[in-house]
Amino acid sequence: MASFIKGKLKAARDSLGKKDYKAAEEAAAQVLEYEPANYNANVFLGLACLELGNHSRSEQAYSKAIESSPEQALAWQGLSKFYERTNRWQEYATALRRLADLFAQQEDSLKCAETLQKYIEFQRSSGTREQVIKALGLLLPGSPLYAALSVLPEPDPTAPTSTTTYAVQDSIHNSLPTLEEIVSLIERDEEEKIKKEVERRRMRLGAGRPEKIKLDVGREVWDASTLPSLYNELLNHPNTSDDLRRSTESKLLRRKYQHLQSVPAVGANSSSKQKLLSEVDDLSKGAVLLNLPDELAWMFFIESRDAYHIEDYDFRTLRRFIGIFPNLPLTALLKGYFNYLRIPVCVDSAQGDGSPEPEPEPEPERSDSFSSVLDASADLSDCLLSHRILCQLYQLEDDYENVIRAAESGLELLTKAEASYGKRLQRVRMAFHVALGGGLAKLFPPKHHVRAMEILSDVLDQDAHNVPCLISSGCILQYSGQWSNAETVFKHVIGLDPDHDVKWEAREEWAWCIVKTGRLEEGITELKEVVQALDYGEGKGEQQARAWWRLGRALWESGDDGKEATYKHFITSLKRSSTFAPAFTSLGIYYAEVASPPDLDRSSKCFQKAFELDAREGEAARRLAEGFAEEREWDLVEVVARRTIEGEGGLEGGNIGKGETIGARYLPTNAWAWKAVGVVELNRHNYTAAIQPFQVALRADQDDFISWQRLGESYAKSGRHTAAIKALKKALELRPDDWMCQYLLGDVYRLLAEYPSAIQVFEGILKLHPDDICVLLSLADTHLTHARSQTAEGYHSRAEGSTVAAILVTLELLDGSPGFRRVAWKIAADAVFELSRSVSFHDVELVGNTLASLASLMSPLETNKLIQEVLDFPLLVESRSVNGYSALQVAVGAYHYRISLDGLDDASTATAWFDLGMALARFSTGTKDEGRSNSASNQAREYIQKALVIDPGNDAYWNVLGNLNFMENPKLSQHAYIKALECNTRNVMTWTNLGLLYLHHGDADIANEALYRAQTLDPDYVLAWVGQGLIATANGHHTESHALFAHAMSLSADVPEADLEFAKRAFERLTNSNISETPELLLPSFHALDRYCKQRPNDAAALHLFGLICERLNLTSQALELVSRTIVLLEHSYEETEDVGTEEQFAAANGTLGRLRLSTGDFAGAVEAFTSALSLISTDDDTLRTKTLQAHAQFGSGLGNFRLGELEDALGMFESALAQLPSEVVNVRGHVTILLAQTLWALGSDEARETARGQLLECISADPGNLMAMTTLLAMGILDSDDSLVAAALSEIQTMPVDKRVELDPGRIVSQLLVKHHLAQGRDNDALAEIQRAVHAQPLDIISRSALASLLLQQNKTTAAAAVIRGNENIPRGSLDDAIRISAISLAADTKLSRDSLKLAQKSVFLAPWNSANWRGLAYVRCAAATGS
Repeated sequence: MASFIKGKLKAARDSLGKKDYKAAEEAAAQVLEYEPANYNANVFLGLACLELGNHSRSEQAYSKAIESSPEQALAWQGLSKFYERTNRWQEYATALRRLADLFAQQEDSLKCAETLQKYIEFQRSSGTREQVIKALGLLLPGSPLYAALSVLPEPDPTAPTSTTTYAVQDSIHNSLPTLEEIVSLIERDEEEKIKKEVERRRMRLGAGRPEKIKLDVGREVWDASTLPSLYNELLNHPNTSDDLRRSTESKLLRRKYQHLQSVPAVGANSSSKQKLLSEVDDLSKGAVLLNLPDELAWMFFIESRDAYHIEDYDFRTLRRFIGIFPNLPLTALLKGYFNYLRIPVCVDSAQGDGSPEPEPEPEPERSDSFSSVLDASADLSDCLLSHRILCQLYQLEDDYENVIRAAESGLELLTKAEASYGKRLQRVRMAFHVALGGGLAKLFPPKHHVRAMEILSDVLDQDAHNVPCLISSGCILQYSGQWSNAETVFKHVIGLDPDHDVKWEAREEWAWCIVKTGRLEEGITELKEVVQALDYGEGKGEQQARAWWRLGRALWESGDDGKEATYKHFITSLKRSSTFAPAFTSLGIYYAEVASPPDLDRSSKCFQKAFELDAREGEAARRLAEGFAEEREWDLVEVVARRTIEGEGGLEGGNIGKGETIGARYLPTNAWAWKAVGVVELNRHNYTAAIQPFQVALRADQDDFISWQRLGESYAKSGRHTAAIKALKKALELRPDDWMCQYLLGDVYRLLAEYPSAIQVFEGILKLHPDDICVLLSLADTHLTHARSQTAEGYHSRAEGSTVAAILVTLELLDGSPGFRRVAWKIAADAVFELSRSVSFHDVELVGNTLASLASLMSPLETNKLIQEVLDFPLLVESRSVNGYSALQVAVGAYHYRISLDGLDDASTATAWFDLGMALARFSTGTKDEGRSNSASNQAREYIQKALVIDPGNDAYWNVLGNLNFMENPKLSQHAYIKALECNTRNVMTWTNLGLLYLHHGDADIANEALYRAQTLDPDYVLAWVGQGLIATANGHHTESHALFAHAMSLSADVPEADLEFAKRAFERLTNSNISETPELLLPSFHALDRYCKQRPNDAAALHLFGLICERLNLTSQALELVSRTIVLLEHSYEETEDVGTEEQFAAANGTLGRLRLSTGDFAGAVEAFTSALSLISTDDDTLRTKTLQAHAQFGSGLGNFRLGELEDALGMFESALAQLPSEVVNVRGHVTILLAQTLWALGSDEARETARGQLLECISADPGNLMAMTTLLAMGILDSDDSLVAAALSEIQTMPVDKRVELDPGRIVSQLLVKHHLAQGRDNDALAEIQRAVHAQPLDIISRSALASLLLQQNKTTAAAAVIRGNENIPRGSLDDAIRISAISLAADTKLSRDSLKLAQKSVFLAPWNSANWRGLAYVRCAAATGS
């Protein structure tokens, strides 16, 4: 067998050599049949199949060969060839990589190199960047292939083609290029990876700041990065050049620095952050030591140094930085700093370090140096050293506000730097705190002293001997008046033996504290020593001046003997420093109080000079302000006050850092200046601006009554009424008897619409000051405003009382003070005009007496002839018969009287003419005298035009002019409305009036636009909705119209016309449609008319309509009362005017009264009312309305006589009514005919009954759709047992369409008659069948169902009856009580359900207590429950 296998393998190999792949395949296959795991056979089979194109079998063969002997390379070579041939590149790369490992294991370096070279070339052409990096990494030491490859000889650069592995040989013997390529690829790969991940994370919800995202992503990448180790390999490589080494070190530093910034300072990563910090620190120190021009290394070295003084940063290092980076912003800043402090930028010792020697430059001025520092710092916002230098220079310049800004900015930057470095810079933080505390202590003292003391205390806890902190703390204690504590602090500073300048400053402050504690002699002695010591020095002018001034002040406080000597000291102080402001202040006080004689001129000049030099000189400012106030120079007083405020920090000055605000921290030192500014703003009507000054002033003295009062006034006039009340109440607590404060409080209550409280306050003031005119005027105006508010809310009786109260107060004012008559007459006339809106009054006598008293004051006046055409003078008011018309006459007279008064200015004259025109316009519509009406209307137009001549920009005047010409002159009316809109485009009343004008004249589209604009401006304006309702009616949209009127009525505004229009249209909608009337539909109209009639009790049309609605609601007694009042009003009106229209309304009202009396059983009264109606109807009027009204009265009279038994009279009336009615009034004729037939039937004679039948037959022939006539004929047939007549009637009914029959017979009378007919004949089943047919025809009809249930109950079928009622779930509200009653009765038979039955019966009574059937049902259920059956 072995020889057979060898032979076949030899044959296969020979065939492959001859490229006879088929034979090779067969030979190899034969071997594999006997030995499936034969390695060579599988390899030969794989190659043969590959060449034959049988790829799947080829791959299987190679795989089996590898599986049998994975360490041999032959099968892998074949498989790699197979993958290459079939373009399976990933598998090809894997095969090459495996081959390289196998050759390396076999120490076949040449084949390993060839395979690796193929692998690298393939990855370069087709692989990703990461795959290329891994492939190149196989050439580096540490690679599993490196041992095998390292034995390759060095390549011959002169003959690169002499070997097939030149690239690998070159990389093995010089790995630097490979390292550089790998580093470059990794750098690009990590950069792209970070960029893509940052962009992806930024799209997430709740993503943080971009910087934070970038650091987080970078940390994830840098934690796993191999770049630092590769950088180190580059640095350690023997072939690395100096330039490459420098650039690599720079890259390594930046990579380590970025990684350091990204790692959190706390938590599990703290140790790694410390390691990174150490590495970055070492790299930066190395770069600085070698003077390498690496900016990051130098900046980290400088910024990470924990230095308290700037000198601790080592000036030599800073000079080296200047030499290496001459063009950086920090270099410019350092140069400016050195020049400012006169520190040499270059010194000889700095030249030995290899840095280039800078050229000598001329020494610049300090101001130029300071400017260069500021310019450079603008580009160094993230540099700690820059902020340190700025703090020091600002301190030297006494610019404490910028000291604070720089220190706080530096602290914020320091916090970030510490988090970034993972290193605490405690000394740097202390330096910033010292600068910040000192700045806060000296900026607008004592504004920031609380915060400054907190900071300084923290520093002193760490360093109790910190001299700058101690001095700042002492100054703060001085400002707070703690002189003993301050003395202790400065004595401690002296004991620390500071440098010369600080020592004498501390001694001066110590001496001053001694003086302030009362030890004058000791303090004066010490101050003299300080003065002598300071006078020997130079450049200390300000300190010398302060010492001399303090010595002078100490002598001043020692007594009168010392005051004379102070002059010399103050003068000496000014000689030392001519800009020392306190010396000028003290000198001014000396001139004013000590000099003999006092020299006020010099004193004022000294105060002015002091104030010019330093706005913080509060004493000088106060004395200046007092002097200007005595001279009444108020503008100068304001200037002084405002500059004083600026001197102590102002409203905004110095509010820096940590969001510090005046409201939270600031206590003023010059409260008088704040009060002065508040009063100035208050007088200028800048009420909002006046609030804050008074608030600040109150912090100095919370018991200052004037400030609280002025603050309350400012609050009130700026619209903050609640705050005003609190402030004024606080003022009243301090001074309860101040009536002006009480008056302001009352005025605030009035503005808040709390009228009762305002009235109570004003009346309380009047008890103590009964003749105060302003209080009386405010009380009268409050009463009037309260009345208008009550009228708008519907409280008309209360409004009447408030209006009368307003008039009574003005009468009291007119009697006691003739000086304010015009204002008083204005209020009185407005009150009377408001009173005239009511038709009648609740307290007629009080109103009459009040109007009579007011009218009596107008009687002596000479009146205008035009007014005499309208009113009869003198005005006589009858107290017991006064009404709205009487009040209107008095209002016209009062407005006219006001005009006749002298002294009106233009604005008052315009309003006076306008008010008179408005009153006359109302009068023209209220009087029944046509002549007076026309005269009043013409005068109204004339007076409104006079008002417009004086004040053409008042839109209210134009609006009223448009109203007055609405009907007579629509063009002028339109022009007036448009002019009003030009004056005020947001006046909703004008837009509404313009829309109504367009609607009245037929332009509905433009009207709709105008009304829509009005609704947009004020959605609650009632008349705009009314106008929209009228437009909807004009367009035939009655449903929308009803909804719009309903919405208008529901609004809170009191517009009676909207109520009347809604009720009228709702009633017409119900009467002119087939909608079944239910209380739910009529109740809104009932409430609307009830509200209207209370305001217009003499409106006969409204009362009549209200009566008709009450009639529909079965409120018969109320309807009778309303219609009776209507008749009384119409009768009175008819007697005065004898108007035909009034006569017709009178007749209609009597007809309604007769109908109501019929319903109450008062048949005689009904006949009387109908007779009165007939007597009022003109027989000469042949109009359809008149004929119908006459027939209605005759019809009602006939019905009344019929019920009285006067059949002959009834018959005559019915016949007359039938004769009067035109033939086209088919429905009315039908009703009369039916009643005539019923009357004839009631006569009882055969002839009369036959006539009745004939009348009905004629009616049916004339009106085939008169179901009532057919029903009546059917009833007659049933009563006479005339089957033929019954059949005839039924045939007529049945020929009628079902839907029409249902429409004409909503009460199902036909079915009821037939059921009763069948029951009378004893045909119970026929009766049941009839009612069942009705239910089948209308399954949802509750009337038919109720009738069927009732019949089933009569037949004792309670279960079936209950099922019939339960079968209809959509029962109308009006029929719900019937259904519930029937259900209760059906359940009463079951004793187990007696409780449920009783509840249902009670519910039916609750739903309709007026229905007697429900009460009978309840009685039945109770009886059934009691008897148990």
